[in-house]
Amino acid sequence: MDATPTLRINEIFFSLQGETRTVGLPTVFVRLTGCPLRCGYCDTEYAFHEGDVMQLPVILEKVAAYKAGYVTVTGGEPLAQPNCRELLAQLCDSGAEVSLETSGALSIANLDPRVVVVMDLKTPGSKECDRNLESNISQLKPIDQVKFVICDRRDYEWAKAKCDQYDLQHRVSEVLFSPSFSTMSYRELADWILQDRLKVRMQLQLHKHIWGEEPGH
Repeated sequence: MDATPTLRINEIFFSLQGETRTVGLPTVFVRLTGCPLRCGYCDTEYAFHEGDVMQLPVILEKVAAYKAGYVTVTGGEPLAQPNCRELLAQLCDSGAEVSLETSGALSIANLDPRVVVVMDLKTPGSKECDRNLESNISQLKPIDQVKFVICDRRDYEWAKAKCDQYDLQHRVSEVLFSPSFSTMSYRELADWILQDRLKVRMQLQLHKHIWGEEPGH
């Protein structure tokens, strides 16, 4: 029996990183199939079910072919597949800087410490706020990042309160405020951040401004 680890992969593609600390840098994205959440603003619903089962060496070979220094494992929710942890470790072994985009609804304990965790704390506007596994916050490392998708003023105030509650600006390398692409005015969010002198990074999803909603970017 072949015991080679497998994962269901929605897509592997090469693009510019649209968010996070490495925004704008050429990056290989490995999008895993499946997600237990149903956020109201989700832009990757096609990844809920679509995908092909691939053996881990095949995935690593496809990633290596792009010769990129940055790799992002995303979804869906990547940690919904147990073998994601092994994939992350082996990607780190390849010498790339590896990040994991996770909803924070599943435990990030015992991940390879070289992985940069980008954890999306779900705001009330996501309609999945009650799925946040807040015990994850104690697992965050100084190299990690926390993201809030802001849909309205309520979300903004909620995110501010979480930053204060957990002292996030001193716990992780970046706190990211991202306006919901379809519902939040960029300028309004920028004004709120400036008025409150928040020590956060506002991000605008660069890939959507270049390629729109086109999959594979």
